[in-house]
Amino acid sequence: MFTIRDREFLRDYVLQVAETDSRVVAGAVVGSLALSDGDRWSDLDLTFSVASEYSILDVLEDWTIKLIRDFNAVQLFDLPSGTSIYRVFLLPDCLQFDLSFTPEASFGARGPKFRMLFGASVEKPFSPPPEARELFGYAVHHALRARFCIERGRYWQAEYWISATRDYALHLACLRRNLPAHQGRGFDDLPSEIHSTFSNAFVTTLAPDELLRALGCVIDGLLRDIDGVQELAIKVKPQLLELTKALP
Repeated sequence: MFTIRDREFLRDYVLQVAETDSRVVAGAVVGSLALSDGDRWSDLDLTFSVASEYSILDVLEDWTIKLIRDFNAVQLFDLPSGTSIYRVFLLPDCLQFDLSFTPEASFGARGPKFRMLFGASVEKPFSPPPEARELFGYAVHHALRARFCIERGRYWQAEYWISATRDYALHLACLRRNLPAHQGRGFDDLPSEIHSTFSNAFVTTLAPDELLRALGCVIDGLLRDIDGVQELAIKVKPQLLELTKALP
């Protein structure tokens, strides 16, 4: 496994590459290391601005060649987002490195976890978090899919939908408490009563009755905390309770 020193070595290497690449005009740290030192297991996330006369894809490909050559990095996937493109790498010591490039005209913070290292950025509005009604709606949709999969004998798929419903319910709980919810980041910081509510909402076997039991726990937890979605919750409560009835 990588060490903090390994991560810092990679960071210094990448910043040196940026310094010697005239196409790159600004850089920043994003993610968990932007506002703190992170922890022993934090990934490295760096983002850079590319001068308008150059292609960000050309720069990305050139840097990829260097990372593969010098670190034996493996390219996992690309994630386009607006005018930016993110490329995720995995190093042999399990260090994940997220590298992104954005055209100079649109380079700037999209959220609070952004710390400039050099150059200049533009002011951009932060992306708003999803609304509670949207999250609740997704949870209801997933709960329906879970019950229908149980009825169809699609037990592996049912487990998928039950887990997804639970995650949306916990996402809602985070949203109400101003905790980060993306990828479960705030789930561990939820109060004990929320953890207690959902502690039995895990599928232990793929038996139909067990799947239904777990789905019932998830739905019970979803309906216990409906702050901000009361009107919608009251409308769909009968249908949600219908999903928890015993199998024929």
